[in-house]
Amino acid sequence: MADQTRTKGIPLIAYRDNSCDPKKCTMKKLERFGMMRIVGRIQEISKSTLLLDPTAEFVISPADRNWVRSITALDCSWEVLDTANLTSWKGRRALPFLVAANPVNFGKPFTLTSVEAIAATLHILGEAEQAKAVLAKFHWGLNFLALNAEPLAEYAEAKNSEEVLKIQSEYIG
Repeated sequence: MADQTRTKGIPLIAYRDNSCDPKKCTMKKLERFGMMRIVGRIQEISKSTLLLDPTAEFVISPADRNWVRSITALDCSWEVLDTANLTSWKGRRALPFLVAANPVNFGKPFTLTSVEAIAATLHILGEAEQAKAVLAKFHWGLNFLALNAEPLAEYAEAKNSEEVLKIQSEYIG
């Protein structure tokens, strides 16, 4: 039976530079389930996507849902990524404060796997069911939502990026 999530919700894309082990890659696993499309060149990423970029000037907020047609994660080593190539995307967004639930970085702030970042984005944009569906593919995945339940709920209720940053300051203040 085909995975029902592949036709529902926001299309998910990952730019992957093959710098991590494909057997441990969260994006490769989602691709195997038909929930993610992986591209190997920056030029293959649509300029109209919401590009998850921790160096972005703006933080994601529910207000972004009005224009989002897809979400793209940069699934690569940040040490080698040339972020100057990313400045032409108007839809670059960073995530607010959240803590990792993955086994490697459990409890560490701002150290999310790509699937955690995608799920957080989906949740903030009002696509909580899609967020659960992608996280459910990992034995630790739904723990991410439980661990971050309070901030995710507050971020999802914010009007704009400024409100998200104000909420974030209450967590890291």
